[in-house]
Amino acid sequence: MRIVGLTGGISSGKSTVSNLFKSHDIPVVDADIVARDVLKKGTGGYKRAVAAFGEDILQANGEVDRPKLGQIVFSDPGKRQLLNRLLAPYISSGIFWEILKLWLKGYKVIVLDIPLLFEARMDKWTKPIIVVWVDAETQLERLMARDKTSEEDARNRINAQMALDLKRSKADIVIDNSGSLEDLEERFQKVLVQVTRPLTWTEFWLSRQGAFSALVSITIGVVVGKNVLSKL
Repeated sequence: MRIVGLTGGISSGKSTVSNLFKSHDIPVVDADIVARDVLKKGTGGYKRAVAAFGEDILQANGEVDRPKLGQIVFSDPGKRQLLNRLLAPYISSGIFWEILKLWLKGYKVIVLDIPLLFEARMDKWTKPIIVVWVDAETQLERLMARDKTSEEDARNRINAQMALDLKRSKADIVIDNSGSLEDLEERFQKVLVQVTRPLTWTEFWLSRQGAFSALVSITIGVVVGKNVLSKL
């Protein structure tokens, strides 16, 4: 199995690239969706978040008020790190189970969509690593337009993440999304060719087909071995 790492920054266009992979029948494990699930009412992540930040982060129905929690953690690096530590075990296990389900279905290539790929040190499990990049001015303008937020709030959210230029330096593949959607789609097609190239032997043996082949080989080896031994 080839596990492709996909990351970027807020308003860089990572979600658009993720959707492009889906439209080409390549499954995507979205860490944001997993993170939302671990904060659902009654879950372990929910209980730890409420214990740490109080019931003020809850809506009237008892669910976590995500925008309110976001304002709290994005304006305070210490609280953001605390929330990350509290939820990391639940998010990691959720991602693992999603990967396992796709492995069992026999997929050879999957995309791991994680905003904090490098910060969570999950880049060591992915190859190649794709970073969706935009210049700083474009990123700020897009975020302010998307969320209808002030420049200060937008900068706080951007600065809460690893700088895109640093992520870019760690990437195997960089998709420059500073242009139009048509430009992005054109660049994506070239990346798609790289991502869907034939598996390496290591990737093949990590796939379900590889595991099955290994099992068959071992079984045949055992049977042949028994036949040889019976003749001694």
